[in-house]
Amino acid sequence: MSNNAHAVFTEEMKKTHTILVPNMLPMHFKIILATLNHDGYKTALLETSGSHIAETGLKYVHNDTCYPAILVIGQFMDALLSGKYDLDKVALLLTQTGGGCRASNYIPLLRKALEKAGLSHIPVISLNFAGTESSPGFKLSLPLLVKMMYGVFYGDLLMLLRNRVKPYEVEKGSCDRLCEEWTERLALQLSSGKIGYKRIKATYAEIVKAFAEIEVSGDRKIRVGIVGEIFVKFSPLGNNDLEAFLMSQNAEVVVPGLMDFLLYCIFNGIIDARLYGLRRFKAFGSKILYRFLIKKQKDVISAVSENSLFEPMGCFDHTKDLVDGVIHHGTKMGEGWLLTAEIIELIEQGVGNIVCTQPFGCLPNHIVGKGMMKPIKEKYRDVNIVAIDYDPGATKINQENRIKLMLANAKPSETAEV
Repeated sequence: MSNNAHAVFTEEMKKTHTILVPNMLPMHFKIILATLNHDGYKTALLETSGSHIAETGLKYVHNDTCYPAILVIGQFMDALLSGKYDLDKVALLLTQTGGGCRASNYIPLLRKALEKAGLSHIPVISLNFAGTESSPGFKLSLPLLVKMMYGVFYGDLLMLLRNRVKPYEVEKGSCDRLCEEWTERLALQLSSGKIGYKRIKATYAEIVKAFAEIEVSGDRKIRVGIVGEIFVKFSPLGNNDLEAFLMSQNAEVVVPGLMDFLLYCIFNGIIDARLYGLRRFKAFGSKILYRFLIKKQKDVISAVSENSLFEPMGCFDHTKDLVDGVIHHGTKMGEGWLLTAEIIELIEQGVGNIVCTQPFGCLPNHIVGKGMMKPIKEKYRDVNIVAIDYDPGATKINQENRIKLMLANAKPSETAEV
């Protein structure tokens, strides 16, 4: 079957097919996929890791392709060839932003890989809001989208609290156990039917209080922020388990949340209308959605501030203004101006050590990441930034040695105490 007549996920397949989903944010995705399962889909999160994933990807994707594509396609093909799934009753799900970078080609590349393996009958579902393509059997209702949105907020909150508490926990493993417990509880909550927002806000507070009760030490840790291309920034598979490595080096990790990226995509729709006069009606809807999500994000921030001494995540409505005079909002290929904004946001929060993760050869992120390091350092002279490239040929030891050098240069003023 050619790419011009690819397999389609039909309404009948919703009842019979297992939808495989590549892993990027384990806690986020487990919660979000629970809402899809409750809506009648059958999903499976792929949590495989190891060097064989990239090796498998390279069998089906050219090595000049974006590193995240090699990993994601490698993870899909590894799962399909494992014998674990019925190849006549399986589908693959990938997100698409529709932006002007190689990420928009992931689905054609995946279909090409399936064709090469003789598996072109397997449908690929595009999860996108840009209208690039649709699947008759995969439709997201408004109530389901709202639950998925709360899944993102829950995931961001858990990620924030885990990174804040785990480096200081007295009883090792207590933080991870609490994360697993809450991930299961939240997945159950969002898949149990209709739930009111009053209950959602109360749950935010319960989560924060639970983490605040974990016994912590008074050790001083180096605070290190992680920014970069979205997959490599978040995925342990994509960044060689960067968060775990940083924690092993006596660091506290700070990572901006997934909701900021979603808000960035929505805000870019407003920018398109402002700069180019494009899709003005869509921009009006984007403004309404933007204000709605900002209000919801502020509720999460308030839950952290009012129920603990933890520093909350930044508010995107403020983050977007941090690049004024540094980079234009029209720079929006890949992670665009958001990557620069998140670096400045971390500096503003007192996180002066930053790892900028990027796939090797990713031109957009080299411009807004590595390319912006000089003007940022001129404005914030004490900032300590290192750009780390990730690709199949990069060795983990070289990456970690460069990060160790960055940590060796960390200044006392850039540490935090619980």
